[in-house]
Amino acid sequence: MPGRILVVAQQKGGSGKTTLAAHLAVAHAAMRRVAILDVDPQGSLGQWFERRERRLGEGATGLEMRTASGWGAKREARLLARDHDLVLIDMPPRSDLEARNVIEAADLVVVPVQPTPVDLWATEATLELVERGGPPAVMVVNRAPARPIGASVLAALDALPAPLAATQIVNRVAFGQTMGSGSTVVEAFPASKAAAEIRALALEVHGMLPETLARSAAR
Repeated sequence: MPGRILVVAQQKGGSGKTTLAAHLAVAHAAMRRVAILDVDPQGSLGQWFERRERRLGEGATGLEMRTASGWGAKREARLLARDHDLVLIDMPPRSDLEARNVIEAADLVVVPVQPTPVDLWATEATLELVERGGPPAVMVVNRAPARPIGASVLAALDALPAPLAATQIVNRVAFGQTMGSGSTVVEAFPASKAAAEIRALALEVHGMLPETLARSAAR
């Protein structure tokens, strides 16, 4: 059975999309074979992976890495899914037709959203794009402030046409520090709150993937 394809998408830049993609990939790689596909022309995920290779050595990263343009990404993702349990795709912001082409291949779309009005507007546009592509989506509050999110923002999130993940990722300095060295908080600070949040989100996302749902329904 081919592996599952997980897309991380957000129309607005600066949502922490690439950081979340890298952290979810590493968290999942502890349990299964994971490939990452960088479709963003900025190439931030690819740069992170190159630093990871320099630090750990080629072939010792725990991940397989590919890049592709928007139109070729669907085919590349499906090829990677033949040999991996999970293919995680980092999408570019502000894309439409090419993004929809990739999203059509996804089993689940993770939409990181910062709890601000501007990010909520962009998230609404992202979810409209996902709805046209077909797969289910889940929103993840990312770069959340340490203080509780206001009731009005939570109400606005609840009104959007996708479920909200129970796990929130708080804005912490450790995320930026570890990304710069090709690492993640799960590896560098395994006992930290940041690592606990990432592991919890990885488990939550895994539970939403189709084969997990099918197994649960068969019990």
